[in-house]
Amino acid sequence: MDESAPERTMALGRDGAALPVDAPPGECRIGLYREGEAVRSASTLAEARAALDGDDRPMVWIEMTEPDRSQLLEASGLFDLPLLAVEDAIVAHQRPKVETYGEVLFLVLRPAEYDEDRESVRIGEIHVFATHDLVITIRHDTRTDFEGIRTRLRDDPRMAGHGVLGVVYAVLDRVVDDYAPTIAGLQDDVDEVESQVFAGEKGASRRTYRLARELILLQRAVDPLGRVLDELMVPLDRSGHGGPVIRGPHAGMRDELREHLRDVADHVTVAREHVDGFRQLLQNIMSVESSLVDRAQNEAMKKVSSWGGILVVPTLISSIYGMNIAPQSGFHWMFSWPLTLAGMALASLTLYLVFKRNDWL
Repeated sequence: MDESAPERTMALGRDGAALPVDAPPGECRIGLYREGEAVRSASTLAEARAALDGDDRPMVWIEMTEPDRSQLLEASGLFDLPLLAVEDAIVAHQRPKVETYGEVLFLVLRPAEYDEDRESVRIGEIHVFATHDLVITIRHDTRTDFEGIRTRLRDDPRMAGHGVLGVVYAVLDRVVDDYAPTIAGLQDDVDEVESQVFAGEKGASRRTYRLARELILLQRAVDPLGRVLDELMVPLDRSGHGGPVIRGPHAGMRDELREHLRDVADHVTVAREHVDGFRQLLQNIMSVESSLVDRAQNEAMKKVSSWGGILVVPTLISSIYGMNIAPQSGFHWMFSWPLTLAGMALASLTLYLVFKRNDWL
């Protein structure tokens, strides 16, 4: 694989882009299913290949967690996976997408988790290869509950009866459902930072900016899913022409699966609306905070200017009286100094009342 692939420097997360050469082998779980029920497991990829070449041809689900390069290359050779898609799986940090390579469906998903303490969104990655009676799921940097997916398929024979497409739907549905707690966590923090801004607390600007960055990460994971779902419905509308030939439900059950995918599309729309709303709200919060800062600065300048105006009058009178009026008849009059002070005090008091009435003080 090309080490200089541009995807290596265009990672959507915070970590490095590609699997390290010396990465340890990841966990590989292989299940064989017939008519939606698990019949047995396989211990190696070669054993799974042999099962697919047998007469009964069960559906095979290979679940790989943090695989190393050798495992992915072995799977590519045994199951004739497209090299470009395998390179994407090795490089990792792809944007959500769905592609077809002949009879192979390749799907990239970006699950999300929210760390309440650090107020950060953690974006993982799931790759799915689906063809005929085989589905391979590859997890990178995510704690998506695949055990829950297996339990769901085991407890729902109709969903499991959709075959490979049923597994693809279950994985997609789990990823989209997991956006809900992430969005809920962000909602709480956005509400908190809004209260901080109006309370004039320090540090609100930095927190607002940080949340905006986290929302951008989540938006990159959620926004492309609408197009992904549209493309994913294409195999359901084709009769084996021009797309991947995936053994799955008969015509009646395909309509049911299409309805399930539309339900997922509705959830994606809701998630996108929340993310867009949060970004707009944070932009408004930053604008409001900037206005509040400007207003506070204006209030301070009005007070400084008012006190300056009050003080400049007695200063002006005393400087002119003391430096420019030569001693003359009445200069040493006993009331001249008290009257001068009284005039300065009266002028200052008048200015003070004027500024106070105009709410400058």
